[in-house]
Amino acid sequence: MNFQPLGERVLVKRVEEANTTASGIIIPDSATEKPSTGEVVAVSKEVSELACGNIVIFGKYSGNEITLGVDKFLVLDTDDIFGIIG
Repeated sequence: MNFQPLGERVLVKRVEEANTTASGIIIPDSATEKPSTGEVVAVSKEVSELACGNIVIFGKYSGNEITLGVDKFLVLDTDDIFGIIG
């Protein structure tokens, strides 16, 4: 993959959440929401507070989904990112 975000944007890959409950019940994909956490994969030159590998929380309907190869990613403005986990 060779993608460089422009402006104050980052490329994020969603972190998939577990699809089973603590008691072992499997939750189907149709009943789950898209996760609002992801790993930063690429950062534009204008963004200094984020780095590749950061786990971030972002808005539920934020960003634009793109497909690179077989993987799906989100291109997010830094204003759509609420914070860094960890």
